[in-house]
Amino acid sequence: MSLVETDWLEKNLYNVKIIDCSWHMPQTKRNGLKEYKSKHIPNAIFFDLDDNSKKDIDLPHMLVDLNEWEKIVSKMGIKKNDKIIVYDNSDVISSCRCWFNFIYYGHDPDLIHVLNGGFAKWIKENRKITNEELILDTSNYRSFEKKELVKDKNFIDQNIKSQKFKVIDARSKDRFEGKVPEPRKGLRSGNISNSSCIPFNDCLNKDKTFKKKEELKDIFNSSIKDINENNIVFSCGSGVTACVLALAYSLINDKYLPCIYDGSWAEYGII
Repeated sequence: MSLVETDWLEKNLYNVKIIDCSWHMPQTKRNGLKEYKSKHIPNAIFFDLDDNSKKDIDLPHMLVDLNEWEKIVSKMGIKKNDKIIVYDNSDVISSCRCWFNFIYYGHDPDLIHVLNGGFAKWIKENRKITNEELILDTSNYRSFEKKELVKDKNFIDQNIKSQKFKVIDARSKDRFEGKVPEPRKGLRSGNISNSSCIPFNDCLNKDKTFKKKEELKDIFNSSIKDINENNIVFSCGSGVTACVLALAYSLINDKYLPCIYDGSWAEYGII
């Protein structure tokens, strides 16, 4: 199970590592780090999704090199056997991208979880918050890459013909069908040939908690006939909400490890 509830986290605040991975779409004019400094869950560390992504490429949120990841996580004081809870205060449930990153770099999937409902639910329930930042002890984190969990453009192009994997897009139906322009400049509208669309918000309740398993099964059955299928690749605009779908799918298929097209439409849709 990749989710934990607010009740459980409140009882285990100091028995786990807590990460705030709030990231916002540029047009919202919100800043995750500023919001974290203003208030966050006690014992939480901030993970900057933009700063902790590959910088020598003109694509957002691409995975960093292995050595760079080890440095990032070591500075956070996290160790290989730590249980990690990630949350966010974002409309795009950005904590799921951090969840995916840790799994990709070899952290035990049973030790990395997302807080169901995130910071908004935590605040609504009047749970304790703080503006105190942690003084971190560094660690010597060592990891490895599960390269099979990321697909590139070449794979996606070949898969259009082979159809060995099912590609599912997390963007809105209007964006997927090319009815509205992309929010990022320089991208055409439309979708990857032979892909299907499940908007990530379809998997969420109004309070941004994930829907129950039976509801999720019905949602994914629109694109996947067999929910035990593991050859699934999720895509989106920039590799964030694809991870929301990946987590949602893992809730109904416990043998599935998240697999995404890292470049997503930010790469595939370049004009």
